[in-house]
Amino acid sequence: MPLRPMIGVTLDAEPAGGWSKLPWYALRQNYFAAVIAAGGLPVALPHHPDLASEYLSRLDGLLVTGGAFDVDPALWGGGPPHPKVTLKPGRTDFELAAVRAALSRDMPVLGICGGQQLLAVAFGGTLIQHIPDEVAGALAHEQPNPRTEPGHEVAVAPDTLLAAIVGATRLAVNSAHHQAVATPGDGAVVNALAPDGVVEGLEHPGYRFALGVQWHPEYAVDPRDPAIFDAFVRAAAA
Repeated sequence: MPLRPMIGVTLDAEPAGGWSKLPWYALRQNYFAAVIAAGGLPVALPHHPDLASEYLSRLDGLLVTGGAFDVDPALWGGGPPHPKVTLKPGRTDFELAAVRAALSRDMPVLGICGGQQLLAVAFGGTLIQHIPDEVAGALAHEQPNPRTEPGHEVAVAPDTLLAAIVGATRLAVNSAHHQAVATPGDGAVVNALAPDGVVEGLEHPGYRFALGVQWHPEYAVDPRDPAIFDAFVRAAAA
């Protein structure tokens, strides 16, 4: 029986207090469950930028997860942080180093929510710091209903990797973000848009698998969401 491809999964981090008196890592179990269901072997990656290259030398794919924080505007020339921006420098430093190491190896990368935004920054793209301030008539991208339900639909761009994966022109998605991709970066392509024009996905055809989605397919809100993990793990196994 062939070995499952090893998928590095980035963690969230919190300071001391709350759940633990010491600094701690955490991540929802459904990220790991989605990778396992797709045939991958997920391993958690602590935040050590100096070890990013060594981690990547032992992995077959990289999953960059989301979280309740933002990419530092200083990394993409966005000026001072908006008052609504929350930073986690240690996490971002590691994730950006890991993404760059993965791309340099042409290793499959899947970015989810903030991971998609970080992927855009790694491609040289830019972000919208706070959607309500920059997008007229924007949807409630911080959806008021539970994350286990759809918040809106996205239109999938034809002739993209995402379209080939999901085999559909529209998807129902959950929505949990106040930032978004403004420009996808050099050579990258927008592959999904919300009805208000907000970028919901991107990919880079210059790599064998470099895909980002703004929603959370690990919840499988749309029945085609698991296909995203299937394609990612398949690419990692190739």
